[in-house]
Amino acid sequence: MSKIPISALTQVADYFKVLSELSRLQVLCSLKTGAKNVTEIIEETGLGQANVSKHLKILTQAGIVKRQPQGVSVYYQITDPIIFDLCELVCQHLEIQLQEQSQALKSLDGLRQL
Repeated sequence: MSKIPISALTQVADYFKVLSELSRLQVLCSLKTGAKNVTEIIEETGLGQANVSKHLKILTQAGIVKRQPQGVSVYYQITDPIIFDLCELVCQHLEIQLQEQSQALKSLDGLRQL
């Protein structure tokens, strides 16, 4: 990655900053099954209306989510489902780390038994 221009790395860092907020991840998970309006997202996530609206604005500005007016409602949907591949990759990595830590703790516990 050392040959990547700083401007490109800045964009990558900004993308990950958007994803680093728990509430935004909850909103994204809610949208995984399809387009939803704010009320539906609130019902699924348990977040407040102002909170959901704020995070949808940030996700929309980042290009991760798009707005689709339908009658009097606005529906939000994921622009690129690869976001879920990225999340799955991170989750798999964390699972491996936890398994390794668990094994290490079991080994230490075994030593304590001696």
